[in-house]
Amino acid sequence: MTHPLLDVSARLSRGLAGFLPGAPARWTYRPLEYAWPVWSAYVERYVREAPEVLFLGMNPGPHGMTQTGVPFGDPGMVRDFLGLSGAVGDAADPCPTLPVRGLASTRREGSGTRVWGWVRDRFGTADAFAERFVILSWCPLCFLDEGGRNLVPERLSVSDRRALYPICDAALVETVRVLRPKRVVAFGGFAEARALACGLEAPVSKVLHPSPASPAANRGWAAQVDAALAALGVA
Repeated sequence: MTHPLLDVSARLSRGLAGFLPGAPARWTYRPLEYAWPVWSAYVERYVREAPEVLFLGMNPGPHGMTQTGVPFGDPGMVRDFLGLSGAVGDAADPCPTLPVRGLASTRREGSGTRVWGWVRDRFGTADAFAERFVILSWCPLCFLDEGGRNLVPERLSVSDRRALYPICDAALVETVRVLRPKRVVAFGGFAEARALACGLEAPVSKVLHPSPASPAANRGWAAQVDAALAALGVA
């Protein structure tokens, strides 16, 4: 039987198939299309119903989920810690400076190594983590600007945001409905804002985003996340 989240993901991917943003975006990557085998392996192995916490990211990083299909999916972590494999195809119209190399990519993804490194250090194995928690993303698309720089969703044009947000919001609502998490904890303010805007059937809070571009995150991110979760009553 198909995992219910894969049905949600397939509908989300179809809903975004015609979405091609304009300036300042120049390139759009769709890992749910070309990295579906790895994404589906992640869901089947690590996404359980009724988790204590659904951790919510924003959208794929260029060297993480964009390469592997896994949220915060640094290729080394996906291969060696999560133990996942699967074919990854080519992105349509990729940026010349960002080819998709899939699990063979040797580039590291700072947010991904930080998140999954925290999981490894605190829980030992990804399977032990998945007994209580799950990590997902609000949007499955990666955007680059004309210079090949990562473009977060809130920097898209107003018209493109108006087209994108309702589709991803609806998928998040459906995800929470089928997984039934006790709590949603966003990585950063943007993901928290989207979760709150959805009126989810679960309380929403946030922890610090793990991006190495954040000075705050570079001052002991893992310890800050531990403290924030403890304050929420999550041991």
